[in-house]
Amino acid sequence: MVKEKEVIGVDLGGTAIKFGRFLLDGTCLESFSIPTPQPATPEDVISAIALTVNKINPEKNTIALGIGVPGATDAGGRIAKVAINLSGWHDVPLAQELEAKTGLKTTICNDANCAGLGEAWLGAGKNYQNLILLTIGTGVGGAIILNGKLFVGHNGAAGELGLVTFNPHGHPCNSGNKGSFEQHASATAIYRDTGKKPSEWGELAKKNDPQALQFWQDYGKTLGTGLATYIYIFSPEAILIGGGVSASAEYFLPSAWQEVEKRVLPSSREGLKLMVAQLGNDAGMVGAAKLAWQLQEDKSS
Repeated sequence: MVKEKEVIGVDLGGTAIKFGRFLLDGTCLESFSIPTPQPATPEDVISAIALTVNKINPEKNTIALGIGVPGATDAGGRIAKVAINLSGWHDVPLAQELEAKTGLKTTICNDANCAGLGEAWLGAGKNYQNLILLTIGTGVGGAIILNGKLFVGHNGAAGELGLVTFNPHGHPCNSGNKGSFEQHASATAIYRDTGKKPSEWGELAKKNDPQALQFWQDYGKTLGTGLATYIYIFSPEAILIGGGVSASAEYFLPSAWQEVEKRVLPSSREGLKLMVAQLGNDAGMVGAAKLAWQLQEDKSS
């Protein structure tokens, strides 16, 4: 019996590297993680990924490799321009190096973009062709799917939704901007402004604490204000909210939607769904696998 072809999706993180073997229909045959080498130099990380890929591909059924990296990549999916929280990552020819060590056609992409692809393929966005994923954690990341394809712009850097200006007189941002959206909506901003983590506000809200419920209602208004900009530009069918802050979505999505209704013309939000992402920490790995399948589709078309 001939075995089905498969791809491997890899999510490269600062502390762990996740691997998953996927069939074309999205069936996950196996998934696991290994610790990220410390320090996470390009040489050591590439060796660890290649060694693991070669180990789980003994029958040579794998036809491609997709990698999600925590930072910017080039539009061609070949070079890791910079990787946040990893040592010495500047213009690393990651795809080329892994192809040489594994013999597998390889493509790479920013991890937030991979998460968006994953949600669009097997998660909350699977019934939509046009959607936005917003990952709200330490920072605010984003991914844009248009007509079923990841939108990365002409040089691969599009989709930095958290860096869009929200308040021109706000807090300085690591990007060089002032008052970016993530300076108002991220977990870091919440802690800076309130002295409490989102998880603490979430626990209090579960106990019907009035201050916490009011906090989340106000947070929803902030979120909805930011979403209005994205809706006017992309007119998506769905917006998915992921990341750690989404654990308390039930307390802030209603007021976020009310704010969207106030700020966005009905014609620009007709049929729009505002939902919580479904795949959690697996989204990046799933999306990396989808990236690998798309590489094969592009090759054969």
